[in-house]
Amino acid sequence: MIRVAHFSDLHYGGKTLAEADRCFGAGIDRAIELGVDAAVISGDATDHALDLHAPAARRLAEQVRRLADHCPVLLLQGTFSHEPPGALSLMSLLGGRFAVHVADRIQQVALTDDRRWSASSSWRFETLPNGCMALFTCVPAVNKAVVTATMGAVEAPQAVGDRLSALLRGFASINDAARAAGVATVGASHGTVFGCLSEHGVPMAGFDHEFTTGALFAAHAQAFLLGHIHRHQGWRQDGQHGSQAIAYAGSIGRFHHGEEGDKGFLMWTVEPCAVAYRLEPTPARRTIDITFEGRPDLKRIEEVVAEQEICGASVRVRWTVADEDRGTVDRAAIEALLSGAADVRLEGRIVPVARQRAAGVSRLSSLADKVRAWCRVADVSPTPMLSCLNTIEAVEPEAIAERVLRSEVGECTASAPEPCVVVPLAIGH
Repeated sequence: MIRVAHFSDLHYGGKTLAEADRCFGAGIDRAIELGVDAAVISGDATDHALDLHAPAARRLAEQVRRLADHCPVLLLQGTFSHEPPGALSLMSLLGGRFAVHVADRIQQVALTDDRRWSASSSWRFETLPNGCMALFTCVPAVNKAVVTATMGAVEAPQAVGDRLSALLRGFASINDAARAAGVATVGASHGTVFGCLSEHGVPMAGFDHEFTTGALFAAHAQAFLLGHIHRHQGWRQDGQHGSQAIAYAGSIGRFHHGEEGDKGFLMWTVEPCAVAYRLEPTPARRTIDITFEGRPDLKRIEEVVAEQEICGASVRVRWTVADEDRGTVDRAAIEALLSGAADVRLEGRIVPVARQRAAGVSRLSSLADKVRAWCRVADVSPTPMLSCLNTIEAVEPEAIAERVLRSEVGECTASAPEPCVVVPLAIGH
């Protein structure tokens, strides 16, 4: 039996440092407390090609070194936009009590009984290394750009899936031999499983699907530790190869608003024919979203503050208003109501006002006909407007103003509060 702490998607970067370090640090503390035998970081340890001189890079190295002082660490290559090839290689030089092995190619790695890593010279072992206590199958992020250049954009997604399925089946024989020898078998990969859900609860779709659960189970590893998707989720099956499980640990912290589910790392217990895991939570930040279809309602914001504990939470307020109403949103008042939050994001969506013209209105000779044409387009009754138009044509402006001021306007004013000024101007637009 081997106990493995499975971390994933740490995303150490300038903007994410506080969240990543707080959660990863707490996860390491818990892993040490649990006495894990090994740790796996299944990709995206860094965020958007992190510079080595950045404070986040130094802090990540310090935390990985702290983990390596307790147990051997296996670090997988993640998405290339986050971790360019070679970016993780320095992690293997940290010099902890135990080694950090960086898996930046498809290979197998044996954890020996003296707690060292022994890597295969090719994509897999032909025979089990001496003293092997656990066999790790590593399938890091696939560079789909290379596949696309070779196969073409249309065929690339299918090609990646087909090649990975065949590859995973190829690991079955050596994993079967390990199981027969009483050795725990573990897979680790960074990619998308068909049918998984994003951190926002939306099924993943498009060209990013790389493998199916069936393809992963076909490798005959008892456990498959996944990275890339930020939502914790898993799949199980029981069969002739014992119990098998596949699971995403999810991101170590909550890096975006709207992320669903708990955050943490997975604690795996892997035996030659059995497997179990559980989520160990990390102190991820709380997020609160307040959304309005129109202008923000300050009273509703007050209600949210009264209903929910906003102290220490990250609050996002979203609204949608017409372009002409953008100046009516009191941002200062909103920020004042949410002053107890850890941070506040105000996101206003401005909708341009669409002004509709009546086709052919310019060719009509009379103003009355133009009013009728405009009313058809606007889907309003022309009667009140025509009544106002008759008043404009028949009554002197001074008399109309006097009647309005004296509140003696008849049907025209009652039907259209702004009769004699707005209508003619509206037609011109």
